[in-house]
Amino acid sequence: MTDIIGKWVLQGGMLDGLWFDFKADGTYQSELPRLIKVTASGTYAIVGEDLIDMQQARHSMGMVGKFEGRCAVEGDALTLAFSAAPGGPRPADLSGARLYKRVA
Repeated sequence: MTDIIGKWVLQGGMLDGLWFDFKADGTYQSELPRLIKVTASGTYAIVGEDLIDMQQARHSMGMVGKFEGRCAVEGDALTLAFSAAPGGPRPADLSGARLYKRVA
């Protein structure tokens, strides 16, 4: 799924403004721009049609490891749901997912 490549910003909620930048080389960066900025980076792989695996190598608050998730891209909208913690179970569906908007 090459549709995920680009920068996506979370729309609303407690983490409003959180962004992911998925690169064509399989790497990503993310940031939550707040008073205390939270940053992360690592690699990702799209598995099948709607599964995403992320290996978070760096995180400013120490949350490193594998995150398994589900995703769907429709135009400039990305629906994304991940395990709550590294090594946690993949979400069963997208019912608890967050909506991101493509900005680049």
